[in-house]
Amino acid sequence: MGHKAETTKPTGGSKCWIPNIMLLCVLNINTWVVPVGGFALKTCRISYDIAICVKSNLSAVPLDIPSTVKGFDLSTNKISRIQRSDFDNLSQLENLVLNHNFISQVEIGAFSRLTKLNKLNLNNNKLFELGENLFKGLANLTELRVNGNRIKTVASTAFESLGNLKLLDISRNKLYHIKTVHLILQHLPRLRELFIRSNDLSTFNSWELTNSSMNLGYLDLSLNPITIFNITANVFPNLIWLKLGGSSKKHQMKWDVYNKTFLSRVSTLDISELQMAVGDMETLLRTVNSSLRSLRMNVMKHNLKELISISCTIPTMSTLQLRKNYKKINPVGPDTFKMCINVTELDLSENKIRNISDDAFKPLKHLRILTLGQNQLSSVPAAIRNLPKLEELSLHSNNIRGLACDDFANLTMLRKLSLYQNSISALNGCLFKDLTRLQVLKLQTNHISSLNNAFRDHLPNLRQLYLNTNKLTALKRGEFQGLQSLWNLSLHDNQIKDLEVGCFTGLRNLTEILLQNNRIYKKTLKKGVFEDLINLRRLDVRKNVIQYENNSPLSYPPFSHLSCLETLAIPAQHHREKSHLPCNFLQGLTNLLSFNMRNIQLISLPKDLFTFTPQLQTLDMSSNDIMDLSPELFSPIKNLKSLYISRTSLGSLDFLVDANLTQLEFLQARKNQYTVISKEIINSTPALAYLDLQGNSFTCGCDNADFIQWVKNSTHTQVFDAYNFVCNYPRDLKGMKLMDFDIRFCSVDVEFICFVSTTCSILLFMVASCTYHFLRWQLVYGYYLFLAFLFDTNHKHKKSQSQYDAFISYNVHDEPWVMEELLPKLEGEQGWRLCLHHRDFEPGKPIIDNITEAIYGSRKTICVVSHKYLESEWCSREIQVASFRLFDEKKDVLILVFLEEIPASLLSPYHRIRKLLKRKTYLSWPRACEHTELFWEKLHQALRTKEDFGQDQFLLTLVD
Repeated sequence: MGHKAETTKPTGGSKCWIPNIMLLCVLNINTWVVPVGGFALKTCRISYDIAICVKSNLSAVPLDIPSTVKGFDLSTNKISRIQRSDFDNLSQLENLVLNHNFISQVEIGAFSRLTKLNKLNLNNNKLFELGENLFKGLANLTELRVNGNRIKTVASTAFESLGNLKLLDISRNKLYHIKTVHLILQHLPRLRELFIRSNDLSTFNSWELTNSSMNLGYLDLSLNPITIFNITANVFPNLIWLKLGGSSKKHQMKWDVYNKTFLSRVSTLDISELQMAVGDMETLLRTVNSSLRSLRMNVMKHNLKELISISCTIPTMSTLQLRKNYKKINPVGPDTFKMCINVTELDLSENKIRNISDDAFKPLKHLRILTLGQNQLSSVPAAIRNLPKLEELSLHSNNIRGLACDDFANLTMLRKLSLYQNSISALNGCLFKDLTRLQVLKLQTNHISSLNNAFRDHLPNLRQLYLNTNKLTALKRGEFQGLQSLWNLSLHDNQIKDLEVGCFTGLRNLTEILLQNNRIYKKTLKKGVFEDLINLRRLDVRKNVIQYENNSPLSYPPFSHLSCLETLAIPAQHHREKSHLPCNFLQGLTNLLSFNMRNIQLISLPKDLFTFTPQLQTLDMSSNDIMDLSPELFSPIKNLKSLYISRTSLGSLDFLVDANLTQLEFLQARKNQYTVISKEIINSTPALAYLDLQGNSFTCGCDNADFIQWVKNSTHTQVFDAYNFVCNYPRDLKGMKLMDFDIRFCSVDVEFICFVSTTCSILLFMVASCTYHFLRWQLVYGYYLFLAFLFDTNHKHKKSQSQYDAFISYNVHDEPWVMEELLPKLEGEQGWRLCLHHRDFEPGKPIIDNITEAIYGSRKTICVVSHKYLESEWCSREIQVASFRLFDEKKDVLILVFLEEIPASLLSPYHRIRKLLKRKTYLSWPRACEHTELFWEKLHQALRTKEDFGQDQFLLTLVD
């Protein structure tokens, strides 16, 4: 807090206004977690083009970092060696952090590809030396930090490539001698800041460091046991900041700089803990007499009051810091600062000061900033009333118990007052009467239980008020009505349980109020309690006791007047019962951007809860008992960008499929019971850049194949810690890493299918060829037999009486024999009624139907078999229908008459005919040429026999 921001005044055409910098703070409360870009990494995560691998237990630099990152943080790992190829693909890198590792070796050329690198941090490792061409390729490096290593030696070419280096921190190493530093500086013409503290340097001689003038502006030589500080030439013409002293060894430094022009531009001098003779100290201060602005003399061993007098004679010196000097400055008397008439900033923190004389600060007529924090003051010293130009006063962390009306009298210029961490129990109405220009007031961490109208009539320009961590129990009507300019009000960590209507009267410019961790109940949020906060942007009421028993609409929605509110936080309410949110709980919040309802024991959400918040971008409902989320819930908030649903009772993310959250960029859903992430869920959030699913119970199966493939291949969405997802199902794969599951068996392999298809086709062709060659007649017979089966199936259940004694099946070429021999004998002489094609088939009817009806309408079927008969398609069908009837109905209905001698090989396709032939169940006309009467008699007997024959005969015929 404490921003000095340009104020944007409200105008007639603007309903909501806010200070520029505060607006940025409010809008970015939650958006900081949304990373830019997206990649699934095994050990790191990407945030705003920065690869973050902090505390990842890494022993080597990971190689899966995207080439587009500009920052790479590998802090606090176990990396011991940097190899040449570690950063080969990171040509865009600008900042590399490797501190707190175990790096003892860096291969030559390891950084050579990092041509755009600006900052390199190798602090706190185990480097013993900086070898030849160590930083080769880093021509654009501007900051190098190798603080906290064990560097003893530096190669002459180690820094040769760093022509643009501006800051070098090589502190806390073992350089021992300034000549080693010389090897470094000779290649750094643009170096501006050099920190070489704590290197056991025993001497500092300018001729050992350099023979020419340097561009150095900042030099830190503290914590070195330097016994001689000698400058014989103007090697630091641009030095403006110098720090010396602080060594634990009891050696006094000898100051050997007598030419006042050598350090003529030093404006900030820190000689804290410097051990030096008083005469040398006076010489040192005279050396910077013409330029010094700020002097730090903390933890000094000398007579401090004498040093103060000496330093205050420097006419340009305006800032004096005197921390941790304890008894050397206590008490503060009237002579302590008598020479400090030009001092504008004085820091007396951590000195255990108990008493300050009333006229101690009287000489400090121009003092603007006074810090008296962390002392043992029991009251506000009266001495401050002699500081009419004071703008900032800090009295924090003392023992102040009470405040009087005249404690801040005459401080009309005061802009910032810090009284936090004292023992103040109450305020009073006259306390701040003179502080008309005060902008920041810090009263947190006291024992204040009553405000006593302290803010009712005064402090018209106050912007920030901190009253948190006190003992307030109620806010009364008009309590803050004098604070018309207030922006931020901190009231958290009190015991507030009552907010009177009108308690915020006058706070029409308030943009933020923090009420978390109090005792606010739902009855506390009574009608109109917030109606005066018309410009409020952020409201935090977390860790209170707000609870609703059902979803029923409220008569008076608590935030209905806060139309400018952008952030509302109500998480972690202190109640044990399950709760709900009324359907109109958010009524009036038309500009709400962020809503946090984490951990309030919610069991459901009304579908129309967000009807009133169409601008919502960030929603946190984690750590609740919500078992189901309806897609309709998200219909009004199509602009949602960040969603937190960790630690809920949701069983899946299926609600996203129809939620239409096309703008969602960030989704955190840790520690739920999601087992499968389907392709539909993935496709439902096209803008997703960051997905966190840690701690779920995944299934190692093909149901997650699309998810696994997406995680590995996506270049837009980063799935945080995906390579550590563990499977709980199935049982035999429990504990397996989800990303290790082989999905090749889950997908269609086109090449494999083509191979199998081709192989099967070849085999099928070979089988078909062999079958055709060796079994073609059997196949033909089978085909016709199948057709006969179809015909029989359609007609076997018809129980019509026989119209004919026999159906004559013959080929047209055999018609003369049928008409001249067979027909006269059977119809003319024997009196049988026969069915013939040309005579008895019904005209216009399908021939197949005529054949079927003729066979099933006759007692017998006489097949006149010849070579032409076997070649005829229709004759073949006729004999097959008759044959099927013979075997299916178990009736002796078939008579075969052979007009020609036919070899058995020609009958191969007609397997059943061959069986009949083997049993002599046929008549041969060629063999009856001399005994025709016997032929006709046997045919007559065959026609006379009954159709039925015994089971044994049937089985015999079938088995052979």
